[in-house]
Amino acid sequence: MEEDRITQLEIKLAYMEDFMNQIQEVAVQQTKDIEKLKAENKMMAEKIRDLIENTEGDIPNRKPPHY
Repeated sequence: MEEDRITQLEIKLAYMEDFMNQIQEVAVQQTKDIEKLKAENKMMAEKIRDLIENTEGDIPNRKPPHY
């Protein structure tokens, strides 16, 4: 009886350890994904900033034709 209880606890512990390892793998992957998205977001923001700076002088400041 006592052995069965210990065996059941060992089985539960093994499942919990596996589950924790899976959660850790997901967390690591999500961290990598977030860092990649941050870098892409920064790069896109810089490109937008460059486009705005480079096109400001190209757009004439005049009234639209319907005025």
